[in-house]
Amino acid sequence: MTDDVLEDFTRQYLEAQAVPEVNFVWQGGEPILMGLAFFQKAVALQKKYARPGVHVVNSFQTNGTLVTPEWARFFHQNNFLVGISIDGPAEIHNRYRVDKMGNPSFDDVIRGLRCLQEHQVEHNVLTCVSVNNADRGRDVYRYFRDELGIRYMQFIPIVERDNNTGYQEGGAVTSRTITPQQYAGFLIDVFTEWVRNDVGRVFVQIFDTTLASWVGERPGLCVFEPTCGLGLVVEHNGDVFSCDHYVEPRHRLGNFMEDGLANLVFNRQQYRFGMDKRESLTRYCRECPWLFACNGGCPKNRIRRSPDGEEGQNYLCRAYQEFFAFVDKPMRIMANLIRDKKAPAEIMSIIRSNEREVLLPGESQSRQPKSNRRRH
Repeated sequence: MTDDVLEDFTRQYLEAQAVPEVNFVWQGGEPILMGLAFFQKAVALQKKYARPGVHVVNSFQTNGTLVTPEWARFFHQNNFLVGISIDGPAEIHNRYRVDKMGNPSFDDVIRGLRCLQEHQVEHNVLTCVSVNNADRGRDVYRYFRDELGIRYMQFIPIVERDNNTGYQEGGAVTSRTITPQQYAGFLIDVFTEWVRNDVGRVFVQIFDTTLASWVGERPGLCVFEPTCGLGLVVEHNGDVFSCDHYVEPRHRLGNFMEDGLANLVFNRQQYRFGMDKRESLTRYCRECPWLFACNGGCPKNRIRRSPDGEEGQNYLCRAYQEFFAFVDKPMRIMANLIRDKKAPAEIMSIIRSNEREVLLPGESQSRQPKSNRRRH
């Protein structure tokens, strides 16, 4: 991204905001490759164009291999939230995360993570859940918690199309893609460890968003929102795309240098893109008792047929059904604690008193009548 594009984007993005906090999210590839001077300039431009009283927040996603003390000091001084990509212990991480020569990256990633921690940079880990670590949920979680001291975690299921274009086309998936049963098992393993020991101490994104749904709040995570269209992408040349999963020609909205950023964000094509998530739900989804929690999941994963034969069912549907059925009892307990102005962490003592009652998996509730569900 050239200096001109960076400055025009920063100006337009800040001018278009009518909120007290504005978020800049930097992703790549690997954004560190742009060099520290680029981000120093970005922060300076944010200060130049931000209205008085507006708080600017920067989030930065990195593989961690190039983090140095100089970078860590910059992140700390400018209050960056840094996400670092780690898939588990070395034997798991190094399966897919290698450099261009095929060498393992784990040691470099851990060095980068420790550098962030030493400089007190706010950070979390983003973990890709694939066939490689699907059966190691509890091991991965414990490793992050106990060995790395991580308190904020995201677990992203890998659903990867197998085609020659790299776009979201076709229904075939690659050999790395996790199965719905594997993803459900991974989440349930992690949740069981977390809800017994770490509520209020360790924060797992999908558990937080699930609890929000049980409380009756918006999940705050795009894949579980009723509609989408707010996760647009600006590329290095100023091109704007509907979503970071759809950086492909049919979802190019235009170029903000020519068309204006606000005009692209609020145009008819983007509105239709966002509303299609809700309006294209299958009948099976619309009648599902867990619709309030997942809202059909991410549209990029709607590559299967429903049990009724309708196209557009989410590949991970069964995973979400099994996971939500398993966590229903503890989620209702935590939701009631919140309504009673108590800490959700009290569930840990409740479990110790009667674990069988709270965590008994029982029979799946995933297809019970909708009328019996909304008691939260």
